[in-house]
Amino acid sequence: MQQPLCARTKEIRPVVIPCANMLVTFGYDEILVGVDGAVLTGGGEMPYNTTEDAGNATSFSGYPQTDLLTPIATAGDLSRIQASVGIVGTLFAGPGPFIPLPTALSLDDPAYACPAASNVSAGILSTSCVLTPEAEANTTIIDVNATDPTKNFLPRGTGDLVITYDVLQAYPSSYLALVTLTNNAKLGRLDNWRLSWEWRRGEFIYSMKGAYPSEKDMSGCIYGPAGQYYQSLDFSQVLNCDKKPVILDLPLSRYNDTQIGKIDHCCRNGTILPKSMDETQSKSAFQMQVFKMPPDLNRTKFFPPANFKIAGSSSLNPDYTCGQPVPVSPTEFPDPSGLDSITPAIATWQVVCNITKSKAAKPKCCVTFSAYYNSSVIPCNTCACGCPANRRGPTCSTTAQSMLLQPEALLVPFDNRTQKALAWAELKHYNVPRPMPCGDYCGVSINWHISTDYNLTTAGVLG
Repeated sequence: MQQPLCARTKEIRPVVIPCANMLVTFGYDEILVGVDGAVLTGGGEMPYNTTEDAGNATSFSGYPQTDLLTPIATAGDLSRIQASVGIVGTLFAGPGPFIPLPTALSLDDPAYACPAASNVSAGILSTSCVLTPEAEANTTIIDVNATDPTKNFLPRGTGDLVITYDVLQAYPSSYLALVTLTNNAKLGRLDNWRLSWEWRRGEFIYSMKGAYPSEKDMSGCIYGPAGQYYQSLDFSQVLNCDKKPVILDLPLSRYNDTQIGKIDHCCRNGTILPKSMDETQSKSAFQMQVFKMPPDLNRTKFFPPANFKIAGSSSLNPDYTCGQPVPVSPTEFPDPSGLDSITPAIATWQVVCNITKSKAAKPKCCVTFSAYYNSSVIPCNTCACGCPANRRGPTCSTTAQSMLLQPEALLVPFDNRTQKALAWAELKHYNVPRPMPCGDYCGVSINWHISTDYNLTTAGVLG
């Protein structure tokens, strides 16, 4: 399955759609394996189950293009008023022919109302979202040519934990970034935090101060595109080339180390306390020098990493779900010499993380037992591994007890087992529930059957 998504602004007035998330409701239990031009808003990893992981709709955030400008502000430049997203995945559906279109499209923004999507032509689903009357009355026109850069950004967000990604120094092929973690939760704390993200444009970490990667490995650069482009670079000095690095805080003993320490709010063994306990211990920070890859070799071209994740080492630490980076007004830093002046960051992004309750892991397999004194075998319970929210096909019961079967029926996939189950029920005079029970929805089902009994020995069969 390969599906393109396209979003475009049609506003006559200069109203920018900043960092809009697109909601897509899939209808065929799709499992996504690749997304180009966007990332999953919740930072999910591939393969991504659109039924179990997303629920009703899957949310996409633009990356690297986060904002959609207007035709007036860009003189009709399609590259700035339009964004395309390519999606690759696997769908589960009955015999064709059919066109695997989503069932709904919308924006995850209460300021916009999106009517039900309709088929424009075969293979195309479309909707046109408009500002609600309330939002239109309160809309602030953003001047994309304003001299004050702070007018082009969204207000800073709030959450239980906020990650700020500041670019402090910029060079054509690299930049210096400051990453700050701020704990705003009233009670939640982190111990030995582990922070990770995903580089989306081939970047790698050359050096760090205030933190360190869990693995120092430059092989990904030497044998990859970075090694081909930076042929004169000494990669023995490179700190990490992983696409998804895991970053740890330094111990307190390294705070005064001039090589890897000496960063405000660093070196606390990964402990971040809530402000209600100790406000001076509610932050953690580190710096890193990041090398870029073509076509981003420009002093003013930056892209933050995506899919941030953070966790503590203690079972008492809360679980967090982080959004995608959002460009905000540059952070202002006081002059280190004490003068009454400020220095703004070159660029700033913000990631908002909130405490979530972890979902109980669903079972992936089921086991049943049967014996020789009954000619029937017992299949797994109905919905033993959970029933999908959006089921298609004939109606089935999620509460009815699974039906007894003849042994060889267990070797047949559940969707093709109906006739055998009905024939066996008629032969054995078993009651047939109406509607019939749903399947177990397990990837693997095991039946242990005792086929004979010779007093001292038994024989078991796995099916």
